[in-house]
Formats: sequence, C-alpha cells, structure tokens
Amino acid sequence: MIAIVDYGVGNLFSLRCSFRAIGYEATVTSDPAVIAAADKIILPGVGAFEDAARKLFASGLGDLVIEEAKKGKPILGICLGMQLLFERSFEYGEHKGLGLIEGDIRPISDVIPSDLKIPHIGWNALHLCEPRSPIFKYLKEGDHVYFVHSFYGANCEDSVIATSEYGAPLTAAVAKGNVYGCQFHPEKSGAVGLSILRAFCESEGVK
Repeated sequence: MIAIVDYGVGNLFSLRCSFRAIGYEATVTSDPAVIAAADKIILPGVGAFEDAARKLFASGLGDLVIEEAKKGKPILGICLGMQLLFERSFEYGEHKGLGLIEGDIRPISDVIPSDLKIPHIGWNALHLCEPRSPIFKYLKEGDHVYFVHSFYGANCEDSVIATSEYGAPLTAAVAKGNVYGCQFHPEKSGAVGLSILRAFCESEGVK
C-alpha cells in the first residue's frame, strides 16, 4: 500500500487517481499507523515552505517520515514535498526542512535571467543524469514534465538525478538512497509522469 501524507497541503486526490490509473492502491492519510505500515510514502505539497514545514512537524508526521526514511522505506516528495526533503529553505527567511537531502532551497531569481517569468510554469524537458535513476527507467532524454515553482534545490550536486533548463540549469529531481524528490508534478505530466510513478512503485527500499 502507498500512503499519501495528508498534512493540510497538496493536491492529494489527483495523486491518488494517478496511482489508480497505473494499477496501484494509494491511501490519502494523516494516520501515523497507516503511514508506518505503508510500503511506500508520497510527500506532496503546494504553497509556502514555512507553512508546510510547520504543519508537517506540528502534526508529528515530519518526524515519522524521517524515521521511515531511515528504515529504508521508499519515499517520494513532489513539488513542495521535494523541497521539504532538504535541510533548509530560504523562502522568505530561513526554515528547517526534513534534512533527508543535503542542500538548500533558494529562489530561482538568483540564477535565471531577469526577463524570465517567475514562477516557472509549464512543460519543460528533463535532462537525465547518468547513471539513470531507477525512477526514470521508463524515460528517455528530453521527455517533458509539468513544473510550477519559484524556488529550486541548490548545493545538492551529489543528489541531482535530473535537471531542466529555464535560463539556467535547475534541479528537476533528486535522490539519495531510498529517498526521491521531483520538483515537477508527475500527476500532471501525462504518460511520462505516470511512468515515473510506476517506476517508483516498483522501486525497492534499503534493507
């Protein structure tokens, strides 16, 4: 069973429908016992980092996700959920993340040309790092996915598994062991996104 963590932010039900479309059962839940019993965990999120992190830790689910990650359970953070995997964010101040991925979340305005619109919204190509990550085993170089973000993963070179070009190469996805993160929305990325979710479902944890 796949647990989609419900901590008050995120487009949870479209995610659940995406898993159903590829033949996997996913449960939207805030129940720690259900999350702990799940085979895999999805950490979604939209909105502001500070608010999301506060809700996640206040509910106790932040510490639970950290604990399950350390046990080797596969975890996938999506959009803001990916950013929460990092050590800290500099989105309107400095805020603590889960610390499962080394690095920072910083404004894309720091690195992209000033004439490009923020947020970065729309379809963009993935540039896949080698060796290919297990969650990209069904993808080919240049496949397009859907982004909506104003901040990006920085100082995380050792964990980057894909980038996307938006006036500068931006972190599109990260991985460290059993922990994965996608800055884009697989559930809004058509067949390509569904193939990523399928590959994540097929991934194995760390024994």
